[in-house]
Amino acid sequence: MLVLPKRNNYIYFMKPKTLIALFICMAFAAGLQAQDTAKTQSRVFTAVEQEPAFPGGIQQFFKYISSNLKYPRVASILGLTGKVYLTFAVDKDGSVTDVRPVKCLGAGCESEAVRVVSMSPKWSPGVQKGKTVRVQYTMPISFDFKTESGDNVLPENTAMKKLRKAEYGFAFFIKGKTYTLDEAEKILGKSFNPATIEAVENFDDPKFVVPDKKETYLVVMKNDG
Repeated sequence: MLVLPKRNNYIYFMKPKTLIALFICMAFAAGLQAQDTAKTQSRVFTAVEQEPAFPGGIQQFFKYISSNLKYPRVASILGLTGKVYLTFAVDKDGSVTDVRPVKCLGAGCESEAVRVVSMSPKWSPGVQKGKTVRVQYTMPISFDFKTESGDNVLPENTAMKKLRKAEYGFAFFIKGKTYTLDEAEKILGKSFNPATIEAVENFDDPKFVVPDKKETYLVVMKNDG
C-alpha cells in the first residue's frame, strides 16, 4: 500500500543503538508530490510546470505498487510492518531511474520496494518551459498485512518458537546489548509484539551466527518496547 505524505521535510536522526544494524538508512524524507525547489545544477527538478503522470493517473500507480509488492520472507516471519521511503527520478523519456531507499526497515523490505518501483511502466515526463525534464520524488511504501478483502490487519505476537523453527537465524539487540534468541526470550518472553521492532538487518558476527541456517538477522528492538 502506498501512502501519500504531507509536503513536509524531516531530518531523521539514527539512535545510537541502530548503528549496529549495518544498513539502516540515516536520511528521512517525505513528499510524493513535487516540491517547490528546482535543482538546476544537477538538472533534476522537484517542481515543474507540468508534473510527470503515470498511465491512468496516480491511483493506477498505487494499484501497480500494491499488485506487485511481495512481502519479504524474513519480514513475514517476524511480523514486521512499517514504511520504506524511496527516492526516484522520472527521466526525460518517462522512465523511472535512480531508485534508492532513504529510510529502511530491513529484512528485505527496501530491496523489494526498489524492485517494484524500478519496474514501473513509463510515465509521461515532466515539462518545464516547454522542455521535458527530470523530476525527483520521495515517497513511502507501506508493508502491512492484509485480509483477503484488502483491509489492513495487525499481525499476531511473534512467537520465539516460530523463530527457532524458521530457515533463518535470529539475534536481538535490546537496550544497547546483543543477545542470542534464547537470551532474548528470557527478556521478552515466549512471544513479543512485532510493533516493537525498529529494524532488521543481516548479521554476521560469529558469536551470534546460527549454524545450519540460511542467514542470521539482527532484530533491533525499540527502547520503549
